[in-house]
Formats: sequence, structure tokens, C-alpha cells
Amino acid sequence: MRPYVLTLQCDDRPGIVRSLADGIFEAEGNILESSQFSDTATGRFFMRTNFESPEDDVTAVRATIAERVTPFDPALMLRSEGRRRRAMIMVSRFNHCLVDLLYRWEIGELPIDVEVVVSNHDDCRPIAERHGVPFEHVPVTPATRSAAEARMLELVGEHDVDFVVLARYMQILSDEVCARLPGRVINIHHSFLPGFKGAKPYQQAFDRGVKLIGATAHYVTADLDEGPIIEQDVVRVTHADDPAALAAVGRDVERVVLARAVRLHAEDRVLVSGARTVVFT
Repeated sequence: MRPYVLTLQCDDRPGIVRSLADGIFEAEGNILESSQFSDTATGRFFMRTNFESPEDDVTAVRATIAERVTPFDPALMLRSEGRRRRAMIMVSRFNHCLVDLLYRWEIGELPIDVEVVVSNHDDCRPIAERHGVPFEHVPVTPATRSAAEARMLELVGEHDVDFVVLARYMQILSDEVCARLPGRVINIHHSFLPGFKGAKPYQQAFDRGVKLIGATAHYVTADLDEGPIIEQDVVRVTHADDPAALAAVGRDVERVVLARAVRLHAEDRVLVSGARTVVFT
């Protein structure tokens, strides 16, 4: 039996679940796990289902199911669970998120294939090479930004990348790149958004006497740090923590939040609905 993952979203109407179940049944499928959500604010319906089938042709299985749910005009995704999402990780000089992601990937905790690490600095090359991952140094200056982004998109194609992880990549992606990769670029942001944008966020946090340090993982859009949120977390701190201590706490929470977001995305547990997300944990 081959395991499959299916996601669906459409306008909410009676009969969606039954029609989908009928399609899975016609594909000789057996449902293993299923989650659904009806958003009363938007009138949209969201669903994620795991099932198994003796049919190993994903195109044929999708066609069988799609025929049943066509009247609902859904956005339908079907993937063989054995076909793991292919990731490109981008990083600058702060390496804590990169190290964590590669470790989790290496021990099998993240169901992804890391195809390439890309950086605008050469500092992280030894880390990628230790894990046997190709490393691409793509410098970025105001004069070379367009060429650097063109190379980034080339690498996405060359490595057949499904999604990009900005693991503290300290460059702003252009509107063009955001438009080319909608819902396919994940960023980690220091702070429980919104807050402390710009340089030295932990110094700003110290100056303001914050009591919580947080991190937010979100999809990248043309609106800087305003993309749909995937995952967030916070850690309590005190007046006794100086900026260095706050930064250390921040590194820990950034690592955990980004890893969670990558896993959720890789397992097709995140469905984007406008500026929001539906996340089936």
C-alpha cells in the first residue's frame, strides 16, 4: 500500500467530505488520518487527509478523486508521502538556525531533502560541507542584487526545489522573487511579530524592558515581515537578562520555531487563506 497526503480548500458547501471520501474509496484508498476546518469568517473549507492505496500512480489517483470533487471547484493537492519536499536553505552569517535544521534533517526529524545551502557570505560553507550538502556562495551588493536573485532562482530550478528556508538570511527579497515563489519561502523573524524591526533587536528589547522574547516563522511576501504566519513561540525573560542573554534566548526560540514551521510545511499541514493560515498539527 502506498501512503498519500491530500489537501483541499474550497468554498464551504454540504457534501464535500462525502464526495472526497467517495473518491478515495474509488481509488481503493483507506483513510488513516483526517482533519478539517470550516472558516465561518470567510466561508471557506479546508481539509488535510492521509490515506493509503494499492495504486502507485499518483496521477491516476488524483484524477479519480478530482472527478468526485470537481463540482466544488477545489484547490486540490495530492502527494505520495514518500516523495519528500526538496528544500533550499539560505543563510548569512548567523548560523544557529542552519546548524539546527541540518542536524534535525540528518537524524530524520525533518521529512525533507536539503538540496543546497546558499549564502551571501562564505562563512557557513564548512557547516554545509560537513553534512554533505552543496554550498553556493552568491554575494549580494546593491549593484549585484538583481544578478544574485537571478542566480537564486536558477538554483531553485537546477535543484528542483519545492521551497526555500531563510535561516537568518539577512537580505530582503524583491517583489519579483516573492511573486515567483508564493507560499514557498519561509522566514524566521526575531520577536513575536510585530515588534523590534531593524538593527539590534535584542538591544531594543533590553532598552524597552521586555518580559517575553519570541520568534515568528512566516511565509515571505512583498510586504516585509507581513506574510501569513505559520508558527510562533515565546520565552519569559527578566530584568536581570542583558542584551547578550536575551540574544541567546532568542537564538533558541528561533531554532525551535523555524524547525516546527519547516516540518509543518513539509508535511503539507499549512494551508494559506489570504493573510492567514490554517495549520493542521
